[in-house]
Formats: sequence, structure tokens, C-alpha cells
Amino acid sequence: MPRSKRLPAAAGGGRRSGGGGSSGFRPPVVLLLFFFVLAPLLVLAARRSTRTLVSPDQTGSPNFSSKKAADWREQLVIQHLKPILTKEVFEAISASRHELGQWSLDFLRQNHVSSSWQVDGADHASQNNLTVTDTLQNASDAEKTSFKMGDDARVGSLPTANKDSKDNLDGHQLLDSPAKVARRQLREKRREKRAMELVQQDDEALVKLENAAIEHSKAVDSAILGKYSIWRRDNENENSDSTVRLMRDQIIMARVYMVIAKSKNRLDLYQELLTRIKESQRAVGEANADSDLHRSAPEKIKAMGQVLSRAREALYDCKAVIQRLRVMLQSADEQVRSLKKQSTFLSQLAAKTIPNGIHCLSMRLTIDYYLLPPEKRKFPRSENLENPSLYHYALFSDNVLAASVVVNSTIMNAKEPAKHVFHLVTDKLNIGAMNMWFLLNPPGNATIHVENVDDFKWLNSSYCPVLRQLESAAMKEYYFKADHPTTLSAGSSNLKYRNPKYLSMLNHLRFYLPEVYPKLDKILFLDDDIVVQKDLTALWSVDLKGNVNGAVETCGESFHRFDKYLNFSNPHIARNFDPNSCGWAYGMNIFDLKEWKKKDITGIYHKWQNMNEDRVLWKLGTLPPGLLTFYKLTHPLDKSWHVLGLGYNPSIDHSEIQNAAVVHYNGNMKPWLELAMTKYRPYWTKYIKYDHPYVRGCKLSE
Repeated sequence: MPRSKRLPAAAGGGRRSGGGGSSGFRPPVVLLLFFFVLAPLLVLAARRSTRTLVSPDQTGSPNFSSKKAADWREQLVIQHLKPILTKEVFEAISASRHELGQWSLDFLRQNHVSSSWQVDGADHASQNNLTVTDTLQNASDAEKTSFKMGDDARVGSLPTANKDSKDNLDGHQLLDSPAKVARRQLREKRREKRAMELVQQDDEALVKLENAAIEHSKAVDSAILGKYSIWRRDNENENSDSTVRLMRDQIIMARVYMVIAKSKNRLDLYQELLTRIKESQRAVGEANADSDLHRSAPEKIKAMGQVLSRAREALYDCKAVIQRLRVMLQSADEQVRSLKKQSTFLSQLAAKTIPNGIHCLSMRLTIDYYLLPPEKRKFPRSENLENPSLYHYALFSDNVLAASVVVNSTIMNAKEPAKHVFHLVTDKLNIGAMNMWFLLNPPGNATIHVENVDDFKWLNSSYCPVLRQLESAAMKEYYFKADHPTTLSAGSSNLKYRNPKYLSMLNHLRFYLPEVYPKLDKILFLDDDIVVQKDLTALWSVDLKGNVNGAVETCGESFHRFDKYLNFSNPHIARNFDPNSCGWAYGMNIFDLKEWKKKDITGIYHKWQNMNEDRVLWKLGTLPPGLLTFYKLTHPLDKSWHVLGLGYNPSIDHSEIQNAAVVHYNGNMKPWLELAMTKYRPYWTKYIKYDHPYVRGCKLSE
């Protein structure tokens, strides 16, 4: 029906056009019939002929008769279409035909179909519709390969692969030759080898970077780190603090704009900024990490941000902001200095104090000691006290727990404990507690004896310069007068030298060893803040080469030398000593008492102590006069005998501590104090019996 209607319409249209007298082109009905009916038939016939695959004859020559027929039909179609198509379209078809070969619907599906078109069966057609040219090309390549491989390897040639060629055509590819397989395997091996080399190079580069980082970290000066309590538990927080820092930055900027708002009489904005500052400060509190913030912190940040935005729009003045920030920076710097002085004062104060637990222990032991009958207050093996063939130790302390650690650690690491003799000297306040502790906890088969420094009647102000100076008006004013600065920051500079230990004769008794132990030849002096980790008897065999003192030197490239401790602006010091001479450490010293007596070491000490009555040669303490007294009379020991710094240096190498015979907690952070460095404290606490009734009763714990 549609076709019967369409033909009359076309004819009628032709008549109406003719009747109209128009001079335009009028295609005849026969030509239109040919265009719509015969032309598609010719195209389909041409397509069918091109899809017919030629089969080779017995000699291998293809039959091209169908190809000639296809070319003739194509030329016929083009000749009939040429009057209808424009010149430009015809030239484009011809150019495409010469470049891309014969046209077909399958060819259009594969190469010219838009991505938005969907053609059913396109995948199946692309697999089956190979052109003759593609087939011949594949056959030619296979034949060339077979000629190169020889007569025995002609697998891909067309004359000998009639059956296989069909399979190859259906499978889209011919069989790979052994040469291709070998080359492919060789390429894969080369790629794997290259990949392994690259991985190895990456590993070597990573190891080099790690080693370089380790060396760089060793070279970093950690002296500054020691000024901050980075080793304390309350500062070992790995949580993020970005929000805390943001809120503090907002508070700083709010203070800047608050001052500017007040100067410009913007009291409304001033009041709002002041309110937001108080809210943010309450939200931040003492938080050091984001996890410590109050849950209202995000709201406070948002509110503060809005106020700061309005303040910036209304009040921003670059010059005024910079000026205000400079003032705040100077004020903060002054506060830091003041807080640093206060921190120094408090650390010195803490170093002087005795914890409640140790004080409790001393009091309980003292009470129980004086409840003992006199016959039970004596130590055994008193005959060993003056035997020069044994190993004698001198320990001067008023700390019961510290003295017990020194004795316990020495005995536990000694090879022959029975040959060790400990001479303890304490003051009258602790003589009962010291005696009672070692009566209850004797050091095995070792010998121990406890004495009171006040029982040394020969140690008086007429003989000892230090005691005489302490009785002078100038010294009393320096230590005891009430006109000293009362603020923490003002009094911190000299507080270190006002430590009670410098006023105690227990600290100066080390200069009178031959008088205290007149029948001994050698003695090992130990401080009460050390821990013994190895047997020390080899020290008695060290050849001091005629020197009196055997000690570990502490000088580095530019520190712990004489000029650090002594006043070289004084002519007496400048004439007699080298400012670059290396310092050494008290805490573990082997003294030859025979050489001491020969060289009159105590007399040399008295000489320099008398010259320092007004403290112009050195400040108070025992190391500076020791450096002067034993100048050129000290034999340096190997550093592994005595490792120092566990009371102030957080970056001591772990291997040095492990290999040390003695570790020394010199500094303010003593192991029995709360401000001790936690990573060093176990070396000390492992020698304390925390299950002891007295220790447990005074609530002393690790």
C-alpha cells in the first residue's frame, strides 16, 4: 500500500512540475526506479562476489575471474551513480576506495561505524569476513618464515597447509614458528633480568639512604634536646596536635585584632573578640594533642573564624598587625626567659629534696635501730676493715636507698664477694637508718662498716678550710641571710652552688682519705648515685704510673675542660694551669693512698681552698678544687669503666651503657626522684628489693 501510493505521488509531482513551467531539473521516473531498486541489487551482488574466497589451484595460482567480475560491477554502479552524486562526494568515495580497498558493509562496521551505532552480529562478522588480500598476506608471511627455517620446518606455508590454513583463518592467526617462540622467550628473560636489576638497585639505594640517615642522626648535637623534657612520659604523645595549634593561632590573631579594635573605638568587635578568646582558651585548656580537646572545640573554631573574618575586613592594617605581633613576640621572649630561670630553680630545688618514701624509710629504720640492744648493733668480720690485701670501697652518703643500690650492685657483680670491704660514712641524722638497713640486709660474705662523720674529731675548723669558711660572716650571708632575692627567677643563678651537699662535710671528705683510712694502700671511691654492672677488682691492678688518681676523662672537643670550671681571669689560675687541660669525673676513682701521702695531696687541697675564701677562683663544689689538687697527677682510665650523664643527657648510646662497668647518674635527674629519666631508671631499680617490708611499708615502687 505505501509503495502504490508513493509511485502515483511521484508521477503526479512530475506532472505538476511540468505543468508549472519550471525550468529546474526533473529526473525521469526510470532513473529513480533504477536508483531505488536496481542499484542496491548491484551493490549486494558486488558484496557477495567480494566475500567469495578464491581457492588456489594445483600450482598455487589464484583464480581472479570473480575479482574481475566484481570490478566490472563496481564500475557499472559508479557509472550509473555519477550523474546523481556531486563531484565532491564522488571524489571522496574514489579516494577512500583507492586508500582502503574494496567497500563493504562489514568494512563499514569495522572502520567507519560511529561509536553510538549498534550493529547486531558485528563481532561474529569480524571473525569470519576476511578479505582475499588479508588471506594472501598471511599466507605469504608464513611461506617466507618456512623458507628461512628450511625444508623440515615448513609449517606455515600455504601449499602444505591446506587443512591448517582454514583453522588459522578461523582463529585469526597462523601458528608461531619455533624461532618466534625462542625470540619471545629470550625477550621475556631479558625483561625479567632487567626487572631484577632495577629491584636490586632500588634496595641498594634504600640501604644507602638509611645508612646516611643514621650517620646524620649521630652527628646531630643533642645538647639542646636535653634542655627540654622530651624523655618524660607526659611529653611522649604521638597524637596529632594540628587542631590545638590552630586554636592557639586563632587566639593569637584575636588578641592582635582586639588591641586594634580598642584603639579604633570598635568596642562591639573588641567585646566579641574578648568573649571568643575566653571560650577558646577554656576549650583548649592544657591540651597537648587533639584527643585532649573538649568536644566543643570544633564549634569554637568555627565561631572564632567568623569573628576573625569580620575583624580582618573591618580592622586589617598591615603595619598595625606587624607592630602588634612584634610586641607580643618580645613579651613572649621575656616570659620564656623568666620561665627558664624558674625551671632551673625548681629543678635544683627538686634535686636537693628527699622523696617522702625515702624519708619514711629512714625514719622507720632509725626508730627500729635504737630499739635494738647494743650487742646486736655490731657488724661481723670487723678484722677485715684494715686488711690492705682486700678490695676496699669508700662510700659517703646520707641516702639509705642509694647506698644500698651501690653495695648490692657491687656485690652481685663481684667474682669474689668475700674479699670486698665497704666503708660507709654518713651524718648523725642517718647513722641509725644506715646501720639498721645493712644489719637487716647484710651484703652476703662481704664486710661492711658504717661510721658517723661527726665522730671524726680531727675534722674541725682549725684543720679544715671549708669548715672555717662556713663559719665566716661572708659565707653565712651568702647562704643564710634573708636579704637574698625572693623571686624564683632572681634566685636561680646561684641556687646550684647553694645546694646543701656543698655545705656537708660528706662531700669534702674525699680529700681526707689517708686520714680516714690510714692503714690502707688503695681504695676505690664511689658516689652514691652510681650503679656497678661489672666486677671492679681489675682496677686495683691498674698501673697509675706514679699518679695518685685514676679517673675517666670527660673532655670533648670544646667542653669539660679546665676553663669551664675555673676562673682563668685570676692570675693564680692563669699562671699555673692550662685552660685546655682535660677534665675528669668524680664518682668512680681509684686512689693510691701511698702516693697521696708522698705528694701531700691534702696539703695541696688546703692551699687552693684557702685562696678561694672569697670564691674568686671557682664557685662552690668539689670538682674544681679536685682538678687543681690532682693536676698532672691523674691517670686516665678507659672510658668503659665509667659512663656518665644518666642524670642529664637523654641521648647516651645504649651500647655504651651496656658495656660500662659503672654508670653514673650525675646531674639533677637522680634515679630516686620523680624527674628521673624513665629510660635510664631500670638500671638502678633492679637492685632494689621492692618486696622488702620496710620498702613496701613506705610505698616505694618502681
